[in-house]
Amino acid sequence: WCWETWNEPNIAYWQGTHEEFCKLHDYAVDAVRRALPTARVGGPDVAGSGGKFQRDFLEHCLRGVNHATGRKGTPLDFVSFHAKGSPQFVDGHVRMGIANQLRTIDEGFGIIASFPELRNTPIVIGESDPEGCAACQGQQLGYRNGTMYSSYTAASFARKGDIADKHGVNFEGALTWAFEFEDQPYFAGFRSLATNGIDKPVLNVFRMFSKMNGWRLTAESDGAVPLATMLSEGVRNGPDVAALASLDANTLSVMVWHYHDDDVAGPAANVELLLNGLPSNFGKANLRHFRIDENHSNAYSAWKRMGEPQNPAPDQYAELEKAGHLALLTPPEEIHCNQGSVALRFQLPRQAVSLLVMDRLPC
Repeated sequence: WCWETWNEPNIAYWQGTHEEFCKLHDYAVDAVRRALPTARVGGPDVAGSGGKFQRDFLEHCLRGVNHATGRKGTPLDFVSFHAKGSPQFVDGHVRMGIANQLRTIDEGFGIIASFPELRNTPIVIGESDPEGCAACQGQQLGYRNGTMYSSYTAASFARKGDIADKHGVNFEGALTWAFEFEDQPYFAGFRSLATNGIDKPVLNVFRMFSKMNGWRLTAESDGAVPLATMLSEGVRNGPDVAALASLDANTLSVMVWHYHDDDVAGPAANVELLLNGLPSNFGKANLRHFRIDENHSNAYSAWKRMGEPQNPAPDQYAELEKAGHLALLTPPEEIHCNQGSVALRFQLPRQAVSLLVMDRLPC
């Protein structure tokens, strides 16, 4: 259980001085630790990278005088900040701002990395989303119900790990700042993971992530947008077709996405997935191919095909519930590795995400 003080104290949510915030923080942390000595305490969950506010806060916690104890420093078990994208509505379609979010993460990790004492301190991106207002509605937020939200999440989460590697910091995790909106129309356009109990496609990306365990593997793609380009301009020319892979004792998982900042139609990607250097015990495996696209793991498209009912009948609701679950693209199949290698081929539509899970079978 992680404890921190306030929310986004570097903007108008906090009306005091920086020194007064540090004083509040020191007393709060001291009180929590007296009540629960093992509590994880940190912060400051600033809006954006935090800039000077973040630097001054970290300086105080590491080297300043604690207002509550009079001793040097304030416990800092994790450091947190927020990172948001910036979608727009351009030429009749949504254009995402993934570069904005990733640049903020790059800046935030850079600030933390500038303190040698924090090289191994866990970093939590306390709010990590395509934009900053879950309750707002508008044309530029039209990504929320469909698969664009899913592919954006896959592409951006993988790059967070790449940026952490760039700075040599300990990136522990990120949270979405989504809400539940009661008594609202179905698929009303809020940033949420479900609507009236029906799961949205984006929730299935998190379900995919939950199936990935063990060590992160190197994954290279000739269809990937380079990190430097993504930081400077986003995905504005060719699409980003890339992968994230993990391996534990018995399971190899590979997530592949086909993302573009512009929500316009485009050709499917012909993916050839080459897996090399597999452990000798992966002679054969059970392959499950999960998919999020127009026809899989997508209650929103199912709802539209029904005629967008706002009072679905019981059988329609049951169908929507089922459509909101993470679905297989094809039935599970047994695959065989040839000297530690296997090649898989499939098509991946624009804004779709695949997860291939290979469970080792006994030889």
